[in-house]
Amino acid sequence: MNVAVSPRLLTGALPVEPRRRPMLRSALTLGMPQLGPAGVSETWLLKECGDRHWRLLGELAGATGAGFRDETGAPVYAAFCAVSAEGLKLDAFAEHDALEIQSSIERSSRTRFVSRHALSRHGAPAGEIELLSAFVRRTEPGRNRSIARVALDGFPEVEPAQPPGRALRLAAHLRADRWSSHMGFERDGARPLVRTTIRPCPSQDFNGAGLMYFVSFQSLADRAEWELLDPPATGVTTRARDIVYYGNVEPGERLSFSVMAARRTGTALDHWIRIEREAAPIADVFTSRGF
Repeated sequence: MNVAVSPRLLTGALPVEPRRRPMLRSALTLGMPQLGPAGVSETWLLKECGDRHWRLLGELAGATGAGFRDETGAPVYAAFCAVSAEGLKLDAFAEHDALEIQSSIERSSRTRFVSRHALSRHGAPAGEIELLSAFVRRTEPGRNRSIARVALDGFPEVEPAQPPGRALRLAAHLRADRWSSHMGFERDGARPLVRTTIRPCPSQDFNGAGLMYFVSFQSLADRAEWELLDPPATGVTTRARDIVYYGNVEPGERLSFSVMAARRTGTALDHWIRIEREAAPIADVFTSRGF
């Protein structure tokens, strides 16, 4: 069994006592790096929430700097299994506005952790994002396809009787292949309507761990949307987004982006895009856009 341990236990620290769930609250003044043509940049926002997730994991484990390694000293990473965003009002924000984010995290199973990020503007709700992660490590040095899940000690026990959040339910159904419909799209009989291929760029789409960054899946899906579905050039904003991840990518590999289903009205575009590597799914991206 692959088991990783936290720095606390490597140094002989005692098991973690029950403690309060860590939280982060902040108000960020928005400038050009945080904005896009239609308000808050979703790509920047997911990066911000991903960073908060990592920092909260460190607080939950009591580890300064949130650095985790296995029993051999090899690095262990928090890989995202699912992202779920709903009720987004990113277009409500403009330059110099304050985006308020309240973030929390909890352990949802032996190997997984879920963080929730409530967004607001002047106290009014502006959406919520959930991120579900599991700790992973490479079983072969430098090979992303060798990523395997590991368990970390040093964290509080799973809280009993906690209802599963959206990201956890989403991952459970799609990863186990137990779903029939999602966001109004039926699974049975779905086949690609249109398709394009994209070769992710190592300097733009991969993170410091050498893995294709979880935000890049969303960003590249938007490029495929632009290429295949011809949305308006301005005023397009994400209202909801669900992503489930099944694998990662080696630098240099080409990915196939297939529109499995789409709905369009005068003010909205919803779609389901499947991302594949060598005909094997590595992500499903469900999106609701308004304009």
